[in-house]
Amino acid sequence: MKAISSWASTPETSRGRLHPEPGGAVRGPRDAFQRDRDRIIHSISFRRLRHKTQVFMAPDGDHFRVRLTHSLEVAQIGRTIARALGLNEDLTEALCLAHDIGHPPFGHAGEDALEAALAGQGGFDHNGHTLRTLTELDRPYPLWNGLNLTWETLEGLAKHNGPVTRPEWALAAADAAFPLELAGWSSLEAQVAALADDIAYDNHDIDDGLRAGLLCLDQLMELPMVAEGWARVEAKFPGVPARRLVSELIRSQIGEMVNDLIETTRTRLAEDGIETVADVRAAGRCLVTFSDPMRDAERGLKRFMYANLYHHPSQLEAAEAAHGVVAGLFAAYAADPGLMPEEWREALPAEAPWRSRHIADFIAGMTDRYAIARYEEVVGPISLPEGF
Repeated sequence: MKAISSWASTPETSRGRLHPEPGGAVRGPRDAFQRDRDRIIHSISFRRLRHKTQVFMAPDGDHFRVRLTHSLEVAQIGRTIARALGLNEDLTEALCLAHDIGHPPFGHAGEDALEAALAGQGGFDHNGHTLRTLTELDRPYPLWNGLNLTWETLEGLAKHNGPVTRPEWALAAADAAFPLELAGWSSLEAQVAALADDIAYDNHDIDDGLRAGLLCLDQLMELPMVAEGWARVEAKFPGVPARRLVSELIRSQIGEMVNDLIETTRTRLAEDGIETVADVRAAGRCLVTFSDPMRDAERGLKRFMYANLYHHPSQLEAAEAAHGVVAGLFAAYAADPGLMPEEWREALPAEAPWRSRHIADFIAGMTDRYAIARYEEVVGPISLPEGF
């Protein structure tokens, strides 16, 4: 690991864990942030990401990304940036790996269905559910609920997209148990994790969209950033078929965004006179950022992807079907909680809103395929779009 800068988070100065752990319980020569990363990797909730939607729902092709592979790609990008900036790579990696753990089956379609099901009862937010999963629902240890992660990891997950002034109930509960200073700015490691996520899905979703035939290169050439990158790739590899150059375009574009982010962030750290972690939190603004031209290009790419991929008619059809699966499951379990597995049935609270939230906890932990199977079991047959 590269030498750490003075503005990096360090395990030696960690604010610790909610539940004290006896020193004799340490397994192997790992520091606190390494242990956080390893706890996340070994968790049940992390394993379930292999069958949760990234872009394409319950894909029948082996080469499309899912939440697990996306999280690994985010971690790779995050570590690269963290090393270049002299940040703590292990904390950065832990944040990248865990950032999507709170997603329910079918991604944002499933989230919308749970949000509607819990209307008037606190709603549902995948970021808050990430904290709930890691502090309450995962229970691999005998003396406490959750993974008992360090304050820095929980804080970074809670506000990696910036300060939170109005936390929803799940995040508020995690904050009440272990105050995370939600209204302040997070560590540089958390800020890196947020933009590593953007870089990963901005580019890899292009790859999957092309593979699925929902995007084409001619469309992408509408974007100056992509057109310029494609021209450079063609000039570098003259005569090579276009299908062989797509991956090179994606790699090149990721590199452009990463390099821009690193250089712009270095400039901003110098401009703000950042020397310590305390300086980072007191800066009053995000310090890890793109240059203005790259930021504008990245936002343009996002708009393009929403218009041409995420809101593609076939994607909207799949999202509607997925919404129906999650909504149907919630209605069935709310009407007859006896349909849930024994351990969930026995723990069902008697009072609202916790009764409904408990049912949502169960559904949110499902994988895409498990949700489909349970729907067919407790509701009935369902007609899903081709290729779902």
